[in-house]
Amino acid sequence: MSIFDKAKAKAEELLGRAEQLYGESHGDAAATADGEAREAAAEAEEEQLDAERHRREDGLGTGR
Repeated sequence: MSIFDKAKAKAEELLGRAEQLYGESHGDAAATADGEAREAAAEAEEEQLDAERHRREDGLGTGR
């Protein structure tokens, strides 16, 4: 995981939220649903990246 991967996931999450808000404000159900899905996928990716980081940190600490 790099800082760029985490930043990309956060940007995708924010883009999804913006699309969701656009859909809600314009009565566009497809945009709302797509935004929700994009936001959820980005959150899942960010959680996965955090879990990978924690596994690596735990692995480094046990070698002593």
